[in-house]
Amino acid sequence: MKVTSLDGPVSNVETGSLLDYISTMQPAASNEKNAWSYGTSGQAVRALGLIDQMGSGSQIAPSQLADQMVRFCDAQLAERNDLAPEPIGQHMIWTNRIDPAWPNDLSKPKLSTGGEQGDMIGNLGNCAVTILHTRSLWNKTVPAGDPHHFGATYLDRAKTYVKQADFAIDHHILNGLLDLSHGNHQYFAAGSPYKGGTPIPWNQVMMFNYGFQMLSSAHTLLHDDAARATRYHQIVADNIPWFFTEGVQNVTTRQGRSAYNWAYALPARGGEDCTHARMDVAGLYLSYLEGSYPVTRDEMTRLANTFTDIITLAPGSYSGRVDGTSGNTAHTAAIDNVKNGFLFLAEFRPDAYQQIVSQAVTVGSTAAATEGSTTGDTDLFARFLWAKHRHNQHSR
Repeated sequence: MKVTSLDGPVSNVETGSLLDYISTMQPAASNEKNAWSYGTSGQAVRALGLIDQMGSGSQIAPSQLADQMVRFCDAQLAERNDLAPEPIGQHMIWTNRIDPAWPNDLSKPKLSTGGEQGDMIGNLGNCAVTILHTRSLWNKTVPAGDPHHFGATYLDRAKTYVKQADFAIDHHILNGLLDLSHGNHQYFAAGSPYKGGTPIPWNQVMMFNYGFQMLSSAHTLLHDDAARATRYHQIVADNIPWFFTEGVQNVTTRQGRSAYNWAYALPARGGEDCTHARMDVAGLYLSYLEGSYPVTRDEMTRLANTFTDIITLAPGSYSGRVDGTSGNTAHTAAIDNVKNGFLFLAEFRPDAYQQIVSQAVTVGSTAAATEGSTTGDTDLFARFLWAKHRHNQHSR
């Protein structure tokens, strides 16, 4: 995928290179190692959905985006545990049921599930929303056919994705995995093998939020189930203020700006690693962008200040934690380029835009991006295009 410039309008070369790259990718054969969450197949779906939100600025025909998303989401849905034959599916998971879920490690004696299930739901909802944004597609037949019998037309596909995502929520996420009895705040159920009975780590809260938010939007566009749309919306709306009121410490940077420090999960409130923090930021930005959730521009600006004033030690040098320190683990080690989720923050610090984007889309590991730079990271490239698109809109 190719960068033609760091600012100005997104070019058809850039969006075309993204679409061409994704069209050569093969959907993952299972969710092993979270391929459909933060792995390459999940990244492809999110990238296409983000480009759809650019509208005419993407210079890609809606049918081209929808066809690639359908190709990936057909595969993901067909691989769900209760739908797929062995060895991909039909596994008894930790609930002692063959639940509608996507296990990520079949080598364990008891198959656990976590926030990645929200990403699975979000991917399906994302594809449905992309289709529903373009009414002219609805009654057209999907050119690739219907090998899994999910529906012949684009609208049929969207309805199937939404219906099956609801089914997974009803029969796994809200029937075993999540405990929402604490004012809708997300806790793992007591029986969960991972962190049972405790607050869900913030990056996984954002994964679940992705799923609920996309399905709320899909139901709103379909006008088919207002109660579900409202319930899903409310879950997201109740968890965002939880982060900002209980999850963060307010700090002042050396430059005198307001910023945040936060942790992996409550009750801790400091020292989150940047590997997870970029997911926290991306999830909060997704809700900010939707416009009806309680996350403000000021809060996003404080997150941006955290990145520019604390995490950024110098151009090409970044701390491994959000408090400016680093450790010696893979997640906490100092890094030399900008992690993809932080690209969204360039919108809130336009004075730092060039530095943020140039140190994200890199040639090799350290060189700043220039015209002609390339990357094979779809998440990073799509978020770069989005940051460039927003910067160009706001600079006019």
